[in-house]
Amino acid sequence: MASSSLQRYVSPLIHVLVWVVMGSVLVLLQPRWLPLPPQFWIKQASLFFLWIGLFYLNSLVWVPRLLFRDHTLWFVVTALVATAALCFFNYWLERWLHLPELMEHIFQGRGGPRRPNRRFLDIGALLITLLVLGISTSTTVVQKWQTDALLRQELEQQRTKTELSFLKAQINPHFFFNTLNNIYALTVVNVELARQALHTLSRMMRYVLYETQASTTLLSQEIAFLQDYMALMQLRLTDKVTVTFSKPEPLHDVPVAPMLLLPFVENAFKHGVSATQLSQIHVSVQQCGTELALEVRNTLFPKHALTLDTGSGIGLTNTRRRLDLLYPDRYDLTTTESTTDNEFQVVLTLQVS
Repeated sequence: MASSSLQRYVSPLIHVLVWVVMGSVLVLLQPRWLPLPPQFWIKQASLFFLWIGLFYLNSLVWVPRLLFRDHTLWFVVTALVATAALCFFNYWLERWLHLPELMEHIFQGRGGPRRPNRRFLDIGALLITLLVLGISTSTTVVQKWQTDALLRQELEQQRTKTELSFLKAQINPHFFFNTLNNIYALTVVNVELARQALHTLSRMMRYVLYETQASTTLLSQEIAFLQDYMALMQLRLTDKVTVTFSKPEPLHDVPVAPMLLLPFVENAFKHGVSATQLSQIHVSVQQCGTELALEVRNTLFPKHALTLDTGSGIGLTNTRRRLDLLYPDRYDLTTTESTTDNEFQVVLTLQVS
């Protein structure tokens, strides 16, 4: 929008500048050693205003209605006819003003040789007319290209915004569906813990409903949301599962996309927990300058072997798509399916402002 407004103001200034330059050229190129009659300046002023009219007639009518609609032949014919008509008008105006005779008289009075009568075709007028048509056509084409580029950019931004809203709408129900199932199972085991879980869930829902409506949120809020999620998930885990979390100390708040980190942590709890075997989940969020790094590791169980590219559900698939849209060429996502500690590892690095 800002570029469009700037173009709206700059374009008329360019036109004014072009006509000031052309008018100055018409005046400065005249021979100073001849006392030019008033009829000469009448002719020059008439041609100058005709060229202005031709410029805008071509820019506003012929180029949009002929050239932009693929009627190139008609556009060329129209331009040639207009050029011939202006040359004829120039010839007729000179004869009507008796300008050839006046110029011949002035020239001979200065001691010059007799010159033949002026021909029908004025090469100077012809070249300037072609120059006016060329400048008019080129500026109109460039302006249309700029307008189309701005329109494509706005449409792409709108498409991206719509797609991001759609992806976020998919992620939120996916997350709450899993969480409500966990709380439902917890009510059978421990009502007090279920009450604590509902309190935590209400705080998380408040974050999702009010803090994620904007395109970004603060890193501190996103980390607090992850901590609430892990606390909620730990209420149903046995003592065979060890969960560790580390965050930057001190933490420097930066804007990040909301709920962008959750699917990686959710994936670890979904596939890295066993009720009968020892397992662990490690989540680490670190900062280094403008780089934000998330590392998630979980114990690897053969039946739960999973990558981010196959069978990962809509959460991780949408997260990768959101990364492509929000952080193009500004993120790196790597996975290790089996580390030396028999863990599944995900490392995400983001360049944040």
